[in-house]
Amino acid sequence: MAKAKKAEVVGFEKYIRWFWILFLGGILSIVLFFLLASWGALGKLPDHTQLENPKTNLATEIISSDGKTLAKFYFNDNRTPVPFNELPSHLVEALIATEDARYYEHSGIDGRGTLRAILKPGSGGASTISQQLAKQLLHGEGSTNIFTRIIQKAKEWVIAIRLERQYTKEEIIAQYFNIYDFGNNGDGIRSASNIYFNKEPKDLSIKESAMLVGMFKNSSFYNPIPSRNPVGVKNRRNVVLYQMENYGFISKEVKDSLQKTELDLRFSPQTHRTGTATYFREYLRAFMKDWMNDPKNRKPDGSKYDINSDGLKIYTTIDSRMQKYAELAVARHMPRLQAEFFVQNTPERNKTTPFLDLDNDEIDKLLKTAMRRGERWRLLKKAGKSVKEIEASFYEPTKMTVFKWEKDGRPSEVDTIMKPIDSMRYYKSFLHPGMMSMDPQTGHVKAWVGGMNYRHFQYDHVKQGKRQVGSTFKPFVYATAINQLHMSPCDKLPLAPITIEANKYGNPEPWTPTNDGGDYDGEVTLKKALANSVNTITARLMDKVGPQPVAELAKNLGITSDIPLVPSIALGTPDISVYEMVGAYSAFANQGVYTKPVMITTIVDKNDTVLYQFVPETKDVLSEESAYVTVKLMQGVVESGSGGRLRGKWRANLPMYKEIITGYPYELNNPIAGKTGTTQNQSDGWFMGMVPNLVTGVWVGAEDRAVHFKGIAYGQGASMALPIWGMYMKSCYEDETLEVSKADFIKPKDLSIEVDCENYNPDEGDGEEGVSPEDDIPDELEF
Repeated sequence: MAKAKKAEVVGFEKYIRWFWILFLGGILSIVLFFLLASWGALGKLPDHTQLENPKTNLATEIISSDGKTLAKFYFNDNRTPVPFNELPSHLVEALIATEDARYYEHSGIDGRGTLRAILKPGSGGASTISQQLAKQLLHGEGSTNIFTRIIQKAKEWVIAIRLERQYTKEEIIAQYFNIYDFGNNGDGIRSASNIYFNKEPKDLSIKESAMLVGMFKNSSFYNPIPSRNPVGVKNRRNVVLYQMENYGFISKEVKDSLQKTELDLRFSPQTHRTGTATYFREYLRAFMKDWMNDPKNRKPDGSKYDINSDGLKIYTTIDSRMQKYAELAVARHMPRLQAEFFVQNTPERNKTTPFLDLDNDEIDKLLKTAMRRGERWRLLKKAGKSVKEIEASFYEPTKMTVFKWEKDGRPSEVDTIMKPIDSMRYYKSFLHPGMMSMDPQTGHVKAWVGGMNYRHFQYDHVKQGKRQVGSTFKPFVYATAINQLHMSPCDKLPLAPITIEANKYGNPEPWTPTNDGGDYDGEVTLKKALANSVNTITARLMDKVGPQPVAELAKNLGITSDIPLVPSIALGTPDISVYEMVGAYSAFANQGVYTKPVMITTIVDKNDTVLYQFVPETKDVLSEESAYVTVKLMQGVVESGSGGRLRGKWRANLPMYKEIITGYPYELNNPIAGKTGTTQNQSDGWFMGMVPNLVTGVWVGAEDRAVHFKGIAYGQGASMALPIWGMYMKSCYEDETLEVSKADFIKPKDLSIEVDCENYNPDEGDGEEGVSPEDDIPDELEF
């Protein structure tokens, strides 16, 4: 009996001993397991330096002169971090209430939550905010393989503890908000709040914060765009609101009222082809590519910067308000102008629509050339198709999405079936704008609109495109004459025809320009001649000074395009960009000093270390007097010439005002200098306009010069381009925060040239006062 009891005790002791062996062995195994994880034996862990500077891709931010984010450059990660102090308190409270209620009580691992998760699987609560940040830093979503996931979990625990030692609680929360992917390119809380609610994080409301925090559970399943699970998204938001009330962050009344509301999204997708200043952004991308490739602009380790991932900040001169007004003016005018163009170019009215002045053989040649330049040709060629096969494919109907203007002026897309050759012809029928606005004193470019819809038309008509400038070139001729011959706007010249004989200035043939309307009787002042674009007067001035000085002046004013040394340049035959023309005209408003256009002021890295700062480039080109007198000449264009419609209600009964002269009446009665331009056959319409602290140029035309209005009524610069300028300036003046000048241009102290023609009495007789705005009406519009 005793032996049996002794055997029982020994056997029981054996079980107790094995229990402690297994228990302590398990504890030691767990400790060893975590030690191995911390030593990196289970896979590499980020070291102290990497935790100090987590390797996350940061988007490059494009910042306007008024401090707004215009857009970002990124490849996969549209992420711009924000510090903790820019996160609203209710956003942080929503996160803590929902994800980690004891966040401020633990040091990275929540023991109570972990124990509950072990004893009651599926109850949640095991993963702290610090652990979730560690997971995002290490590998993102966890593995579905149980063994791999256990290893990942151990590493997350180690990193979570290290994060708690290295960062404050606030810094960890900020990192977590900044690293999370909310979907739809919403990488980080700043992008997400902008994309889903068109707000900065600091401006989020409680219910908006709750929706975004609710997405931490699963940003794909609880994503409101596209709304595959609308009820689930709203229910998840309401769970967050319940948790906030449960932990005392909001009252029950607030919770109940907010749970009844809709999500109230303001979805604002951020892509490289949408948003504001799209054409400027592509110019900026090319600039940054060149900047990054320059060996002088390298990181401390010698590697190149990457605008898609290095988190640079590019401070630009673009003013977000003025950019918005410029884009709005284009969006209002172009659909109406296009609608009129389509009316005039129906197949019944124009058998070769949209082309004019070309026969069918010339049109076929033009389209075949366009074929070979297109993306479709490039892709098929790359795929190994023969030339014959590629050309045949252009005549086979295929599904496609094309651009169109809606009746209310909104841009839209239409799914259709069309032959690619027909779609080419369709796209060639569109008129395009180019517009740039600049401060003449600083050279800062304030607005840049290179086209009407970047998604469908990527070609930039501000800097890439160069077109004949027509009469907008004439001020360079007048300025040369004023500078060299000391001529006054009140001086008179005969309207009679003039011929510059062959070879006088390198022209191989005699050159005899004509006046629109065929008026050659009497004399006219220079002011009236420029106001009404009298060609023979400009030719006489060219004959007096010669093309060489005119071309040199244009070059000194920043025009880099080719200017042939022939007399016909006087009427604007050179192809010049909007960018060059605005820069050149700015010297007239800046007392004769040319300032090279500036688009970028500073580039800094993610730590705000300055990497680039612009240096102004200026050059004295004209005397203050010559610049001022030229400006006074151009004021006549707005006072009594083709720019007169910028003033009061000018012939408002004309049908064209109801149809395409958008935004009329403008009623801009402050001093304005400008010049319209219309090229041969109405292929290009220009308006260059300026006030003392803002110069703006607008061009409108089609891709091919053979696509244009038949008549001058709609095809002139005053109808095609000037309305955009008028609406833009009207908006700028209505926004008093912009402080666009309404003052007169600065008059030189020692002005020796007479500019007041009413008091001008030269030997040849009195100066003329100019004409009324009605004289600008083309003959076919008179009633």
